[in-house]
Amino acid sequence: MEKGDNLISSSRYKSERAKVKNIFASIKSSKSLLSFLGPAFIVSVAYIDPGNFAANISGGSIFNYNLLWVILWSNIMAIFLQIISAKLGIATGKNLTQMCRQVFSKRINWFLYIASTLSAIATTMAEFLGGVLGFYLLFGIPLSYSVILTAAVTFLIIYLQKYGQRIIEIVITMFVAVICVSYTIELFLAKPEWHQALLHTIIPSLPNSNAVLIAVGMLGATVMPHVIYLHSELVQCRNKKLSLKDKKNHLRMEKIDILVAMNIAYVVNAAMVIVSAAVFFRRGLTVDSIEQAHKSLEPLLGRLSSGAFGAALLASGFSSSSVGAMAGETIMDGFVDVKIPLIAKRLITMLPGVLVIALGVNPMKALLVSQVCLSFILPITIICMLKITSRKDLMGDFVNKPFVKFIGWVFTIMIISMNLVLIYFTFI
Repeated sequence: MEKGDNLISSSRYKSERAKVKNIFASIKSSKSLLSFLGPAFIVSVAYIDPGNFAANISGGSIFNYNLLWVILWSNIMAIFLQIISAKLGIATGKNLTQMCRQVFSKRINWFLYIASTLSAIATTMAEFLGGVLGFYLLFGIPLSYSVILTAAVTFLIIYLQKYGQRIIEIVITMFVAVICVSYTIELFLAKPEWHQALLHTIIPSLPNSNAVLIAVGMLGATVMPHVIYLHSELVQCRNKKLSLKDKKNHLRMEKIDILVAMNIAYVVNAAMVIVSAAVFFRRGLTVDSIEQAHKSLEPLLGRLSSGAFGAALLASGFSSSSVGAMAGETIMDGFVDVKIPLIAKRLITMLPGVLVIALGVNPMKALLVSQVCLSFILPITIICMLKITSRKDLMGDFVNKPFVKFIGWVFTIMIISMNLVLIYFTFI
């Protein structure tokens, strides 16, 4: 009996020891994952920037839940493209702009430089306007003073880069949390028709030709060319080890980072459309300005709702304008050998937003037009990235598989097709 008892006791001991080892391995794995989380959260801010507010509010108030499918497919495209961008950065040790400079001719790089700089300016205009409008709507601060405050906060956030990228990641993630909490409150107060929202998420529809402009604007607001460039740069701070095994582990962790961050952005974008449809469309209100959306929410849903909207817009403006400036720096440094002072680069990206306010242009319309412009520049960025990541001599074991190439070109053709349809309805 003693021998049998000893065997049972030994077996139990080994079993418990194995469980403890598994627990420690799980903790170690979780710590490892946490150390890699961050770059995609910085990138995700561009997918919930004030341009998204403009496009999604327009889409929901005019077309009810009909355009929710655009948000879903835009998010799927965004996840795919950000993974390819991160893979390029991890495999080559360089960002996309630097690889373009290495692969393409000087003439092509100048074209890419100009087009990408314009995209950075267009998106930063939208993001900068969001911060300005957030100050104005939430605290009643005049637009002229709000411009100064937004610029100051943006410079302060970017200044934190001197203390390491991790600090920026933490700050940006806090802003994302504010946006998520704000729109959770909005969803709770709006009481949407969930079955309609689910139906239109799954089944694509375009109610009329005017929906095309909004749909392309929503696509341009969700899939952003400037952060495709930026993501390949953000992974470099964790790309110090050169072994193939380390790089493959890095890419695996970054995919998790992207899936978590991009799906949070998707939920927020969908919430914007759903709230707008449930509140404005249901009451027959067509909202054509962010200020109108803010003012309409208070009498309809109460002060908590309008306050949450203002807080989300302010957090979005601060974080996304900082990310836009970071992306602008990456773009201006990589394509061509032109050195521009750091302060000048940041001022270049912010100046259009200041001009829009100074000239009295409707910020909502400026935001929407900027997103459409981004949608036209996006295919150029995608084509360059696909060509580089499909070359075995540049990517090694990370080269795109045939299926990945196929999906990439399908998405590119879809984006170009939507743009052609937009041109047709706009001019004909």
